[in-house]
Amino acid sequence: MKRVAVVGASLAGVRAAQELRAQGYDGGVVLIGEEAHLPYDRPPLSKGFLAGTTSRAALELLDAGDLASLALDFRLGVRATSLDPASRRVLLSDGSSVHADGVVIATGGRARTLPGFERAHTLRTIDDAVALRAALVPGVRVAIVGAGFIGAEVASTCRSLGLDVVVLEALSAPLAPVLGPELAAVCARLHADHGTDLRCGVAVSSLSESGVHLADGSLVPADVVVVGVGMTPATDWLAGSGLTVGNGVHTNAGLVTDLPQVVAIGDVARYHVSGEGRRHEHWTNASEQAPVAVGNLLAGRTERTYVPSGYVWSDQYTGTLQLAGHPRPDDTVTFVEGGPADPSFVATYQRDGATVGVFALNNAKLFNRLRRQALRRPAAV
Repeated sequence: MKRVAVVGASLAGVRAAQELRAQGYDGGVVLIGEEAHLPYDRPPLSKGFLAGTTSRAALELLDAGDLASLALDFRLGVRATSLDPASRRVLLSDGSSVHADGVVIATGGRARTLPGFERAHTLRTIDDAVALRAALVPGVRVAIVGAGFIGAEVASTCRSLGLDVVVLEALSAPLAPVLGPELAAVCARLHADHGTDLRCGVAVSSLSESGVHLADGSLVPADVVVVGVGMTPATDWLAGSGLTVGNGVHTNAGLVTDLPQVVAIGDVARYHVSGEGRRHEHWTNASEQAPVAVGNLLAGRTERTYVPSGYVWSDQYTGTLQLAGHPRPDDTVTFVEGGPADPSFVATYQRDGATVGVFALNNAKLFNRLRRQALRRPAAV
C-alpha cells in the first residue's frame, strides 16, 4: 500500500492519519478537507470560541511538530465528489483526483436544516461559529430550535453573554431519548436555573423577520435564530461507488466497508454488530474508532472489531454533564451520590441486574471510578 487517502480533515481524519503513522505505515498520506482551514477541534465552537474566550489557535488539532512528523499531503478547500474503486481514485471538486491504494472515509456530516429556516444559523464549522458570534451583539433576543447538546451549549453561551434566550424543543424534555425522563428533567432544570426560557413539546413552522412562528400560530420574537437539530452524514459523494450507504456509510464491526481497502470512521460511519446498524456523533467515538479501522485497513482484512465506550460530555451553564455506556430511556436510574436536585451527583442506569450506563453532573472523580469499574470494555478483537 503506497498511498492512503483520508477523506475528511476534522478529528476523525486527523486521528486516522496519526494512527497510520503510529502503526508503522510509511507511505504517502493525503488528507482531503472541504474546508480551507487546517484541522481544528469542534467542541469549543459552541462554548469558549463562541463566547470569545477561546482563541482560534487553541482549536488547532496539529501543532508544528505534528505537521512535520506526520508528513501529510494536504488537499484543503476541495470536496471529494466521487470514489472510483476500479481506478482507485478519489475525484475532487477542483477537477483533480487522488490515486490511493486505501481510503479512510471520515467526511462527518452537515448540520441539518429545517424547511423555512434557511436563513437561520447552524453550528457545525468554524465559519458557522464566526458568523454566529458576530450576530450575538448586546441586546439581541436569541431563539434556539432544538435542546440537544449543541442547542443547550449555545443557549448556555448566550446566557453568559447576558442575552435573552428561548429554547424550543419538540420533545417533552431535552435529551429524553438519550438520558431518559428522570435525568432529562435535570437538563431542563439547568436551563431554568440560569434564566433560559425552555419550551418543550412545541413545533416550529417558519421563520420571519419577527422571529419563529410555531405550529399553534404563536410567535416567538427573536433577532437571532439558531437551528440545532442534528446532522446529516456526508455520503452523497459516494453514489455509484458500490458502497452501501443510508444514514451513514455501512461497515462491518471492524469499520470496513463493502470494499476491504475502504474503511469509515467518525460521524459518518454506520457499523453493524449482530445485524444492527449503529452510528455515533461524538468526539470520543471518532478517536476510539481510528486504531481499529486503520489496523484493519493495513491488514487488508477485518482483524479487530470496534467496542464503543459510549462516552459523551457536555458543558452547560455551570454544569459538566458526563455519560458513559449505552443506556435506554426505560432503564432504571439509581443515584449513587447526591440526587437530581443537587448541583453535583452521580447516577447509574440498571438493566436486568447489570449497570449499563453512568451519568454525572459536576462529579468527574466518582464518575470515572464507576465508569472503570462497572463499564469495563473488552479489548478490541
